[in-house]
Amino acid sequence: MPFRMLSRSTLGMLVCGGLLGGLVGCASPVPKVATPLPAQWQQAIAADPAKPSDLQGWWHAFNDPQLDALVDRALANNLDVAQAVERMLAARAINGRAGAKYLPSLVGRTDDAIDPDAHASYFVAGFDATWEFGLFGRREGTRREAQGELDASVADLRTAQVSLVAEVVRDWIELRTAQQQERLLLQISQAHLHNWQLLKVRQQLQLVAPVEVDQAQALSAQAEAALAAPRQAINASARQLAMLVGQDHPDAAWLTPGAQPDLGPFELNAAPVDLLRTRPEIARAQADVLRTAGELALTHADMYPSVGLGTSLVWAATINDTSPRSKTPGGIFSVGPLLNIPLFDWGIRIAATHAKRHELQASVLAYRQAVLQGVAEVQTALGALQQQQQRETQNAIAWQALQRADQAVQSRVRLHLNSPLDRVESQIAVDQADAELVDARAQHSLAYVALFKALGGAPLPTAAQLGSAAPKALSSADAATTPDETPR
Repeated sequence: MPFRMLSRSTLGMLVCGGLLGGLVGCASPVPKVATPLPAQWQQAIAADPAKPSDLQGWWHAFNDPQLDALVDRALANNLDVAQAVERMLAARAINGRAGAKYLPSLVGRTDDAIDPDAHASYFVAGFDATWEFGLFGRREGTRREAQGELDASVADLRTAQVSLVAEVVRDWIELRTAQQQERLLLQISQAHLHNWQLLKVRQQLQLVAPVEVDQAQALSAQAEAALAAPRQAINASARQLAMLVGQDHPDAAWLTPGAQPDLGPFELNAAPVDLLRTRPEIARAQADVLRTAGELALTHADMYPSVGLGTSLVWAATINDTSPRSKTPGGIFSVGPLLNIPLFDWGIRIAATHAKRHELQASVLAYRQAVLQGVAEVQTALGALQQQQQRETQNAIAWQALQRADQAVQSRVRLHLNSPLDRVESQIAVDQADAELVDARAQHSLAYVALFKALGGAPLPTAAQLGSAAPKALSSADAATTPDETPR
């Protein structure tokens, strides 16, 4: 309760003393969280001249209008992204009023008071106004905590968007790849069936042994059984795409076989330091540092008095009065400082401060780990992309060579220099090489997806989503600073 009618000089001394104490115990700067990054990526990509890839629209390199439209639909309708937007808006609402805790507040109240001698009871109504100054780092700690929560929610939204785009592109590639594999495996199955039928005719003419016919029948059955895998993949990919765009069934257009997405030449022009501004996991770890620094500032401020100013204006009216000498009091006004001075609590506040300091150091280490993990994932993805690119090139060479060999066999069959069985075997070899090329092309494209997911590539949240919620990016100066500074 506020003290009544203190002298002006006493009140001024208390307020000035509190302000000076607040300056002494203010919150320390947030530790700068930086981890040395490599000067350049170890793997080089795209020796051929190519248009630099855009981190916010990297999937356009496939030049697939259906894929572009599908990504736009997913970003607009995906339920995980919608949840992340709502959580971000909730954090923004709290952040917008984080400082209001240290502004004057007014409360109206009523009560029924009973005189201790039981002769009278009163109806009491009035107003209480309080103003906590937020000294000793409380105001700054609260701001850091709320801003850290907001930055973390924005980073979570970016994580949802990055994962969504990567999943949509990956499922689309797998859908189209499975459709092409089904087509080739069907051709191989039909060729094996034709081969078996030819061998049965030759068996009747006693030109082949029964064992060759049985082997051909087994190969035909195995080729037919192999069709189950791509058909299952088509169904699973289509269902997954439907879920990602927020609907309960696939579009009919997806199930119509189409061309496999083919990754054209591209150039990766993002420098390693850009990873700090694009990878949402790093932004999330940075937000955790800010939030924990705010929590530490608040536990540190609990070591000092809570200083504020309070006023009270109360009116009382008699409800029941049995005493002839009593009378209803009038209005009562009081004003004075509000002090909450911690004296002794068995070391609980000290332990809380030490615990938060360790948590802050852990969040700094987690930030460093997030940076190192991001660099490792990008380096691994670059290496995988390079290897899959070489694999696709070699498979294309093998497929082209077998095509030339098949054309030669066709010519010899027309000239009756080879048996039709040779033509069937040659065509099967070409289709199998084509299937391997389709798989290599898909793995190359999926490695490209993994690379840009590791880089944090996705469209930026719209202005309508973010409003004033965009977190500040880590500057180049911060990236060069060693995290050796911790709050007191």
